[in-house]
Amino acid sequence: MSTVLVLNGPNLGRLGTREPDVYGSQTLDDLGRQLQEDAPELRIDLRQTDAEAELIGWLHDAADSGAPVILNAGAWTHYSYALRDAVSLVTSAGGTVIEVHISNPHAREEFRHTSVITAVSTGVIAGFGFESYRLALAYIRRNGR
Repeated sequence: MSTVLVLNGPNLGRLGTREPDVYGSQTLDDLGRQLQEDAPELRIDLRQTDAEAELIGWLHDAADSGAPVILNAGAWTHYSYALRDAVSLVTSAGGTVIEVHISNPHAREEFRHTSVITAVSTGVIAGFGFESYRLALAYIRRNGR
């Protein structure tokens, strides 16, 4: 393992200015620096897209390469069965996908309480801000995938 994919869905490119009371004031660039400092031996490949097809393509690449994935799918978490199927491709091939959330979806609006990707993900970490990503990375480093 040399690369960890850190994939982010819609609106997460607006971190730092988007609802700072919910998501904090740090940006995705800040997150990338923190993760790289936590794991200097790894290549942290942090990506964000507002295009669902692009995120699905990145997951297909992970299924083919075996790269572990830290995934914050944003709003797609709650309804994208296409994304669910792409996550399942990764995990059914023996890969790791850790679903992360900056906020705690269960403490927010009811529509956020359901995740269609949880059942096919390796695990879920939510509600700890950027620490959710860092905990996911720590798991991947300890388990080699």
